Amino acid sequence: MITYNELLNQKLIYDNKIIDSVIIKDLINTHDTSHMIEGHKYYHNENDILDRKKYHYPDGQKVEDETKANCRIPHNWHKLLVDQKVAYLVGKPVVLQVDKKEYEERLNLILGEEWDDVLTELATNSSNKGTEWLHTYINEEGKFKYIIIPAEEIIPIYDTSLQENLEAVLRYYLVEVNGKERIRVEWWTRDTVSFYIETDNGDFILDDTESNNPDSHYYYNNKGYGWGKVPFIEFPNNEARYSDLKYYKELIDSYDRNVSDLDNNLLEIQEIITILKGYEGTELKEFHDNLRYYKAIKVNSEPGSGVDKLELNIPIEAKKEMLDRLEENIFIFGQGVNMKTDKFGNSPSGEALKFLYSLLDLKASIAERKLRKAIKRFLWFATEYINIIDNKSYDNTIIQVTFRKTMITNDRENVEIASQSKGIISDETIVANHPWVEDVGKELKKIEEQNDYIEYEFENKSKEDGIDE
Repeated sequence: MITYNELLNQKLIYDNKIIDSVIIKDLINTHDTSHMIEGHKYYHNENDILDRKKYHYPDGQKVEDETKANCRIPHNWHKLLVDQKVAYLVGKPVVLQVDKKEYEERLNLILGEEWDDVLTELATNSSNKGTEWLHTYINEEGKFKYIIIPAEEIIPIYDTSLQENLEAVLRYYLVEVNGKERIRVEWWTRDTVSFYIETDNGDFILDDTESNNPDSHYYYNNKGYGWGKVPFIEFPNNEARYSDLKYYKELIDSYDRNVSDLDNNLLEIQEIITILKGYEGTELKEFHDNLRYYKAIKVNSEPGSGVDKLELNIPIEAKKEMLDRLEENIFIFGQGVNMKTDKFGNSPSGEALKFLYSLLDLKASIAERKLRKAIKRFLWFATEYINIIDNKSYDNTIIQVTFRKTMITNDRENVEIASQSKGIISDETIVANHPWVEDVGKELKKIEEQNDYIEYEFENKSKEDGIDE
């Protein structure tokens, strides 16, 4: 991985804006997206088993055998495990809390309802690919917007190999120019964006169709500005940026192969194979017709002549045991919840449920830390926009990001804990963790209105009864 400082030292960046054509080609050619594509395919049940072919070797030549049974049955374990993780982590809206209520309300207003869906998609894509990217921008109407950019299109350039401070982003994608496919490149730095287009000989030149190139990040009152930061936020799945699939792909492939092979065996073999002795001159069709219509066959008296049967048994129990073991390992190494378990009875306690979810919670907690950092970086841009538009000086570091993990729970135990916590922790914390609450802000507002109504009714009742305060 090349760093921004190395590009500067090699004089491959000019005026901190324009990047050399040679390095563009090198970055694109060495950008490995195979693992991202693989995770996406398995999520959509396009497993490797679908590409399996059967061969035979007539005259020593390898030839595909299209007559042989070739069942190819994929199993969507990957989607199940990813959906479990995403639903557990961000199934309920992530709560953004700020002491300054007007700041919190403004923040939620500009993020809009689509933010919850976007975060869910980011978590899903990151689990599949190992990372995903969010791009922030201000549209022509001056409104704050954001959009997911596929990780396959993004090459990040960090200041050092620690991958902490993002200095630039190279985004590339295919476009059509004069009926031919060309690679278009966007080179984003902290203050500008430059646009390049691929030429016939494979070089990259500044795109002359852009009126301003390099251009500003956004415009306000017809004046161009830069964010001062690269307006792309990475949502990594883990420190190594590995897809979840990496940890159990071979187990899924083995499960697919074994089920497919079992189906092939059932199609290819008969329960009973008939063995004819001394019937070399007899047509098999004549033999089967006699057996089917007359339920009998003629047997001559020559020594060794007759009919035997050979019964073939498929080792179903051995297959079942192996598949059960594979399924168990997929859930263990995939760190998911196997809902087939019967170890906890019909009404498990809260502690038993926590144990059932322990592996999923471990995996989700790692992703949660990465997501929280990414959300904080995203909120810097949203806050900067509010400060510019509303002439404020809000500080995004005071925003509290709370994940409300979703799991099957013992609601009675949780309600009792919430009730017993009254007076020990804040009402807001109790409401945020109550199993029946979906929107914390709305629920707190309802409680406030309810308390005001009770107080109003009490005062009126006191006046009617002639009770002075």
